[in-house]
Amino acid sequence: MSIIYTAEALATGDGRNGHVKTVDGLVDTDVRIPKEMGGAGGAPNPEALFAAGYAACFHGALQAVARAQKVDIADSSVGSRVHLSGGVDGGFQLSVELEVVLPTLEHEQAQQLADAAHQVCPYSNATRGNIEVNVTVSDD
Repeated sequence: MSIIYTAEALATGDGRNGHVKTVDGLVDTDVRIPKEMGGAGGAPNPEALFAAGYAACFHGALQAVARAQKVDIADSSVGSRVHLSGGVDGGFQLSVELEVVLPTLEHEQAQQLADAAHQVCPYSNATRGNIEVNVTVSDD
């Protein structure tokens, strides 16, 4: 498979209390440990950045699948929750919940589109078999 695009970023400072910047300068922000983990908060953290990226990527996959099936998904949205949990042997584990809202479609058709998007989304493909990802369709 040939590479279509490469994103490049550099993290500096003290890891979760540091700075991240992409080579193109479009992302250039401090990162902080969230208050819920004993940090100062007030800046993005790796999980928040992952949640934003996954939501955007999945929404793009959803739109691509809908276009291919000639289905109008006006006013659609994808929300994501990325959970950080204590894992085995003192490590940590991520899990993801994706909530898909397709207000113009019946629930069953919306779920079929969401399931199809989950098969083509690059984030879904990268995480499949590695972490728990739950995709649900919500009517609100």
